[in-house]
Amino acid sequence: MAFKDKLDRLGPAPPRTAPSSVAAVERSDVLAALRRKMAKILDQPAPQPRPPADPSDTSLPFVREVTPAGVLHCRRLTLPRSHHVGRVPVDAAFSAAPELLALLALDLSLGSCRVPGALFLDTETTGLGTGGGIWAFLVGMASFDEQGRLEVEQLLLQSPADEPALVERVAARIAASDFLVTYNGKTFDLPLISSRAVMCRLPPVVRRPHLDLLHVARRLHRKRLGACRLVTLESEVLGFVRGPDIEGGEVPARYAHFLRTGDETALAAVVEHNAWDVASMAALVGLYGEPFDLLHPEDLVGMARTLKRAGALSEAERAAETALQRGAGPQALRVRGSIAKARGERARALADFEAFSAEASDPSVRLELVKLYEHFLKLPGRALELLDEGTGETVEATARRRSRLTRKTLRGPS
Repeated sequence: MAFKDKLDRLGPAPPRTAPSSVAAVERSDVLAALRRKMAKILDQPAPQPRPPADPSDTSLPFVREVTPAGVLHCRRLTLPRSHHVGRVPVDAAFSAAPELLALLALDLSLGSCRVPGALFLDTETTGLGTGGGIWAFLVGMASFDEQGRLEVEQLLLQSPADEPALVERVAARIAASDFLVTYNGKTFDLPLISSRAVMCRLPPVVRRPHLDLLHVARRLHRKRLGACRLVTLESEVLGFVRGPDIEGGEVPARYAHFLRTGDETALAAVVEHNAWDVASMAALVGLYGEPFDLLHPEDLVGMARTLKRAGALSEAERAAETALQRGAGPQALRVRGSIAKARGERARALADFEAFSAEASDPSVRLELVKLYEHFLKLPGRALELLDEGTGETVEATARRRSRLTRKTLRGPS
């Protein structure tokens, strides 16, 4: 018997001759209202099931491929060598110097890699983190062909059941590369792909040298730009504004909507967003591989600090000199002085630190001057004057230094 027929047999609620309370009457009214609503619903025609989708009937720019591991939906496009992201051509990465990239990344293993063999990788995921409930539903990858053109491949997961095919293809591309280039991939993209390979019972993802551009960007641009989002680097470093785009926080909801409704329009902007991310990473590699002409003066100061930290003092000095010539100001004097000190050029370090102190106040620079006045110029009295202005040392260290300088001052010139 149909549910509607059973409902009709119930009929109206029998009247109560003597309701025990007001609450009983109210319950009776509620039940009657519910019966009316259910009857109205059941009078509507049942929804018709949607016919199975034709795999070739899609508005997204993907081609369906059947692999032993499952179904892949692939998009491939080749960017011409003339393609620019702002003022930087993407094919500049093809001839970028791996030695300089290795220094900026503070990872010497990258110095022996072939940049034309790099794999650029970016993922769009169902949420933040790399836990078991998160997976990559769109993966953008790019590499150079023999003519130096950037070939982009995007993989879309239209059904979670096909995840093994996607993860297997990504792992194969990583294994075939010389090294990996990502933006925050050491923390997010690569651990996620590795964990999904485990969940799909696939072999472990092969380890390759890894250039994470977020780490380089923070060293070079954070003093000027603060948080180094990729879209910020596009506008402030590469000179490119995407125009209409989506926020990263919207991406998981758009994919959830697609899975629930089949509405492909929700993913169109995500696909383009992912493709831009991959192209922008290639442009950044091109910029960082030959940075002296295009970097902002303040970013050159960050570059000089990074190169000094890597022990490349000649290149660090060149970056500091270029920054000064372009008006970077006191911070360029400070870093050039620290480079001169590292090279044992104390007279030059003294001049730069004094010039810095004439324009800005910094306890750590005063400490450097105190040491130079005491040990290089043999002027303990001048060192004491600066010590009294504050050098950032602990109270105990300052007291020991003051005691020693006072004794030297009393003894007079040696």
